Amino acid sequence: MANVVVVGAQWGDEGKGKIVDWLSERADVVVRFQGGHNAGHTLVIGDVTYKLSLLPSGIVRPNKQSVIGNGVVLDPWALLREIETLKGQGVEVGPDNLSIAENVTLILPLHSKLDIAREEALGGAKIGTTGRGIGPAYEDKIGRRAIRAGDLADREMLEERIESMLLHHNALMRGLGSTEITKDEILEPLLEVAPKILPFVRTVWYQLDEARRDGKRILFEGAQGAMLDVDHGTYPFVTSSNTVAGASTVGSGQGAKAANYNLGITKAYTTRVGSGPFPTELEDEIGQKLGERGHEFGTVTGRKRRCGWFDAVMVRQAIKVSGITGIALTKLDVLDGFDELKVCTGYTLDGENIDHFPASITGQAKVEPVYETLEGWSEPTYGARSWADLPATAIKYIRRIEELIEAPVALLSTSPERDDTILVQDPFED
Repeated sequence: MANVVVVGAQWGDEGKGKIVDWLSERADVVVRFQGGHNAGHTLVIGDVTYKLSLLPSGIVRPNKQSVIGNGVVLDPWALLREIETLKGQGVEVGPDNLSIAENVTLILPLHSKLDIAREEALGGAKIGTTGRGIGPAYEDKIGRRAIRAGDLADREMLEERIESMLLHHNALMRGLGSTEITKDEILEPLLEVAPKILPFVRTVWYQLDEARRDGKRILFEGAQGAMLDVDHGTYPFVTSSNTVAGASTVGSGQGAKAANYNLGITKAYTTRVGSGPFPTELEDEIGQKLGERGHEFGTVTGRKRRCGWFDAVMVRQAIKVSGITGIALTKLDVLDGFDELKVCTGYTLDGENIDHFPASITGQAKVEPVYETLEGWSEPTYGARSWADLPATAIKYIRRIEELIEAPVALLSTSPERDDTILVQDPFED
């Protein structure tokens, strides 16, 4: 039995929620392994729309185990709000079907304050964070001063960790001209939330190891996209964690052989939220049309997404650094009705042709796309559930993308609906 990792192969917002939900029917366990509540997944199931930020997409399916791995940074209050919202929609969430790693780092209210204060201080050079404290929480983790979920069971330990944290953060607050934070401002809310979170806390690495040895299928769910990876993305306009498929093992406590298939989710065009380079961005009527037809607004923030043509260079690079086996191509239907479509097949930098996205900030800002023009299609692809339902030119578009990115299309999504999916290769049967 194969275990599958699902990651974004662009700048996030590729439609991972639907694909993970669709795959979770075949899985026994669904694991979220990095990121925080800055990443959103929208699931449309029948007449009901679910919006998830922290909970794995498998949570909406009965008889599935959902896991929040140690690679996540967890805002306990945001999690509880999300659980209550889902319960209001008839979804059961409890310690029987949700586990939280005991070594997961917690996001505290002070992290959000720091996030916002630092973005404001950057002015026009701001990174474009969501202001939810993700970056500062990861900084505390790496700086060895974080509070983790297991610490909630020990008041004495909590007080020690808070004092260590404030020694660092209050120096920053003073430097930014902000009000310093007292120990009680952090301690009291944590003591109050602890009994609500602790019933979910588990030794997740052990739980997942048992599941693997029992032959259960595990689906590892990433957030954001490969080009937002802190190492391999468009640095510094990136998120604060590793978003490539390799992070699934570190972020869940599993070995490098835990997964057999890495599935990259890729839109049939390109979008990006926030600041940073975007070679194929369209700031014209076509870009506007893509945004309107694709409903390109962030699930979590509501921010309008920037839109552009499909960038095969970027996706190919994401496939290489993430070890992606095959892709799920989403939102093909958004391209219905275009007379012609363009695909970026290369870049020029200072007059020279290059076949990759440069790591330098200067190079990323200066690259110009080289386009290939393809014929569009007038017939609708919306809701198609087999290759026979697709126009011939749409199939040609898909095949050309496969050639350019050097990876096969394993799944094709033609609407937000769960069943409007064409299966080419089942990752669980690879």
